[in-house]
Amino acid sequence: MFHQKRSAGFTTGHGVLASMTNNEDYRVERDSLGEMRVPADAYWGAQTQRAVENFPIGDESMDGRFVAALGAVKKAAAQANHDLSLLDGDVAEAIVAAADEVIAGDHNDQFPVDVYQTGSGTSSNMNANEVIANRAAEILDAAVGDRTVHPNDHVNFGQSSNDVVPTAMHVACLGAVEADLLPALETLHDALDRRAEAYDDVVKTGRTHLQDATPVRLGQEFGGYRTQIGKGIERVKRSKGDLKELALGGTAVGTGLNTHSEFPERAAEYLTMETGLDVREAENHFEAQAAHDAMGSVHGALRTVSGSLDKIANDLRLLASGPRNGLGEVDQPENQPGSSIMPGKVNPVVAEAVNQVHVRVVGNDVTVAAGASRGQLDLNLYKPVLAQTFLESTRLLANAAETFAERFVDRLEVDAAECERQVERSMALATALNPAIGYDAASKVAKQALAEGKTVREVAIAEGYLTEAEANEVLDPEQMTYRDILGTD
Repeated sequence: MFHQKRSAGFTTGHGVLASMTNNEDYRVERDSLGEMRVPADAYWGAQTQRAVENFPIGDESMDGRFVAALGAVKKAAAQANHDLSLLDGDVAEAIVAAADEVIAGDHNDQFPVDVYQTGSGTSSNMNANEVIANRAAEILDAAVGDRTVHPNDHVNFGQSSNDVVPTAMHVACLGAVEADLLPALETLHDALDRRAEAYDDVVKTGRTHLQDATPVRLGQEFGGYRTQIGKGIERVKRSKGDLKELALGGTAVGTGLNTHSEFPERAAEYLTMETGLDVREAENHFEAQAAHDAMGSVHGALRTVSGSLDKIANDLRLLASGPRNGLGEVDQPENQPGSSIMPGKVNPVVAEAVNQVHVRVVGNDVTVAAGASRGQLDLNLYKPVLAQTFLESTRLLANAAETFAERFVDRLEVDAAECERQVERSMALATALNPAIGYDAASKVAKQALAEGKTVREVAIAEGYLTEAEANEVLDPEQMTYRDILGTD
C-alpha cells in the first residue's frame, strides 16, 4: 500500500539562502535562464532554487504523501518509457532506484518548494525531476549536476507538469483516503457498534429541541451514530472512484504532444502495481487537466463525514455534561485534568478536538471548492493548494476518528440509574397516555405534574385517569422504545 509520509518540515526561502550566504557552501547549476547557486549538499537544481527564492510565502513545503506520489509517477513513467524503447536501460534503472528512495521518504528534506507557488505545480514537478536526476546520476557514479541523467529529457520524458501534478494529486489523495481515512472510520464505526450493543437495554429520556421527549434506549442512539458513520464510509467510497482517473499522458494541454500513444495506459498499470491503487488513464485528458471537479466532489464527502463526527461528539458532550448539574447520563473518560484553576474538573477534551477538526475541514472545503472550480481554459491553476488542503483534511479526519474511537467512545461508561431517574421524571411520558385517556387529558396531566413537581405516573393515578396497575402498564418506559405498542398482545 502507498504509505503516508509526513511533511518534510524543511524551512523554505530565507533559511536556504541564509545557509548559502553564511557558509558559501554551494555549487553552480544551470537552467534556461542561466546560472544559479544551489546548496552543495542538495539534490535539487537551478529551477528548484529559483522557486525557493521566488516563493517565501507560506513556509510550508508540500505534504510528504504528495512528494511520494511524485516519486511514484516518475518511476512509472521511466518504466513505461523503457518498455517503449524511449529510455535507455541504465538510465531508466537509475531513475527507478532514485524514485524508490523518494517514495520511501528518504529525500523529503530535498523538497523545499513552498505550497504557494506556480498554480500548475511546475516548481514541485521540477523539484522532483531535479532530485531524481541528480540522485540517479550519483547511482551511475556520475557527478551531481553533470546532467548524466537530465531532469527534463530523461526524468520528465513524455510528461508535463500539467499532467504530472494532477496525477500525483489523485494518487496521493486516493492513497490517503484508502490507507488512512477509511480504516480510521471503520475503527470508529466498530466502537460505536460495540456501544450500541452494550447499551441496548438502557432506557433514557429522548430529547428533541433540547427538550424532554419520549424515551429511547441508549443503544438506539448509538445505533444511529453507528449508521451515520457507516453511511459516511459509503459516501466516501462512492466518491473516491473519480480520483482513480489520471491525467498522465495529456502533457501540456491534454493533446498528448511529445508522448507515446501507449504511454498513459502503461504508466497507469505501473502506478497500480506500485501503489496498490486501481488507477487508470483519464476518460478525457482535457477535463482532467482543466478542471478538478473530482477533488471537489470527494472533499465534499469528507466534509459530510466530518459533520457526522462533529454531531456525534457534540451529542456525547451533552450526554456527559455534569457530573452533577448536567445530563450526566454517560460518564466521560478522565483523559486529563480539565482546569488550571478548578480542582477535580474533567472536560471532554477528545470530543472538543474532534469539533475543532470539523471547523478546519469545513474551511478546507471552501478552499477546495473554490480552487477546483477556477480552471481557466485548458488548465486549473490551483493544484498545489488543492493537494495540500485535501491531504490535510484527510489526515486530520483519520487521526480524529481513530482518537475519538479509542480515547473517548471506547472509554465511555453509562449511568443507568441516572437514566432511569430522568425517564421517570420526564413530562414526555404523558405521550403514552394519549391512546388511553386522550390528548387533552394527557396534556392536563403533564402540566399538573410539572406545576406540582410530581411525575406523570403519580398525577395520572391521583386524578383517577388510571389505576396503578393500568399506569404501570401504559407508562412502561421500555415498551415506549418499541414501534408497535398498540399492536402488542
